[in-house]
Parts: sequence; structure tokens; C-alpha cells
Amino acid sequence: MAQHSQAELVCALPHIPEAVSVVRRRARTVLTQWRVPTPTADDALLVISELTTNAIVHARPPAVLRLSLPDVGGRRALRIEVTDSGPVPRRRPSHDSPHPADHRENGRGTGIVAALSARHGVSRHPERTTRWAVLQMGA
Repeated sequence: MAQHSQAELVCALPHIPEAVSVVRRRARTVLTQWRVPTPTADDALLVISELTTNAIVHARPPAVLRLSLPDVGGRRALRIEVTDSGPVPRRRPSHDSPHPADHRENGRGTGIVAALSARHGVSRHPERTTRWAVLQMGA
């Protein structure tokens, strides 16, 4: 399911809701092994949850989580990427939908990722979409 080296983890995301908790546990173990400071690791786990949930709920499989430790401007950082096979075609919401907020383009997850990361974004390609975030780490 996962492969990793000293500074990178690549983990396939099964397209089931239970995958989020499995991936969180795996990521927590790797972040501990990488000696990521606890506050950064806690924030990273929230970002990982948001990005993986988005891929599982709103995108087509397959999806992959990638964690890495790049050097950004002379400081250690944690980069989180979730790549999926693009959005699931949407049905138009009906006017009598009981939950109109469910049909918004961006939910609270985007705000959580923005609040916890130094930078974040989306890279779209014809066959895949990558959502990413970079979290700065203290010394």
C-alpha cells in the first residue's frame, strides 16, 4: 500500500470512506519517524484528512497521497499532495434539495487547508488533479 524513503511517502488511497482514517494513522507514523514537530504533525493530519476526503468523495479513482520534506527557502517544510483522476461529473442540484450547501464548489475543507498551510493550491491536468499544501516547520 505504501512506499517511502528517508524523505518521501507515497500511499495509494482506496476509494472508500474508511481510507481516510487508515491513511491518517500511516501518516502519523511516518511524521513521527521523520521527527516532524508535534504542532506541525497535528496540522498536517488535518490537511491530509481534508485532501484525502475530497479525493474520495468528489473525484474519480485512483488517488494517491504523497508526503515529502523539501527545503523551502532554507527552512524545512512538509509538502502534502493528493492526486486523483479528476472530478466526478456532477448532477445539477435540485431546487428542493434538503442540503443546498452540499452542492457548493468549495466547502470548509479549503478554508482549513488555507489556514494551516504556508501555501496551497491545485494543479489540473487532463487526466489528473493534484491538490497540495506546504506547511513550514520550526527548527
